[in-house]
Amino acid sequence: MYKPEHFTETDREAINDFIEANPFMTIMGHDGEKCYATQIPVMTEQREDVLYIKGHVSRYSDHYPVLAKNSEVLGLFTGPHCYVSASWYTKRGQASTWNYMSVQVRGSMRWFNENETMELVRELTHQYENGQENPELLEDMPGDYVSEHVKAIAGFEITVTSLDATFKLSQNRDDESYRNIVTQLMATDDIQGIMVAGEMMKLRPTLFE
Repeated sequence: MYKPEHFTETDREAINDFIEANPFMTIMGHDGEKCYATQIPVMTEQREDVLYIKGHVSRYSDHYPVLAKNSEVLGLFTGPHCYVSASWYTKRGQASTWNYMSVQVRGSMRWFNENETMELVRELTHQYENGQENPELLEDMPGDYVSEHVKAIAGFEITVTSLDATFKLSQNRDDESYRNIVTQLMATDDIQGIMVAGEMMKLRPTLFE
């Protein structure tokens, strides 16, 4: 992972907040010959300073047997990203770049039994349905339907053993360049760029008072 010191995020609370705000994780595994990747929604839990990630994959995917064979996995969480033009800097003759926020986790996967998988799906459903006007909860669905579909998925928990975060938000730029980058991004109709600008304003709030 690309992580120069001035772009590396070490605040665990900030990293955990980022993961919770961007829970659609890309999980990657290797069977000794090929790499495989799957994107899935996940839940996180902190227990005694250890981060755990829970989710499920289809048993009928090409990825499942790979993960079942090799429990060591890599997970990627991505946030907003955008192009930053060098024409926005105070000094000319420098390269343009890309701003982004990204977290990588490595860990060991443990597979859930059917009861644990059922509980995971219940928790995941509540996490996203509780805010709905008429939530569609697992406990309200027909038992046969639930049983059939739970058998088709494999729930898991990853014990995170290492975590790296790069929040590349023009921290290496002078205040004038920094302010101009934000101004230029806010003036576009690119939602990703606007989100990056919002994150940049949080880093140097006094520039935008």
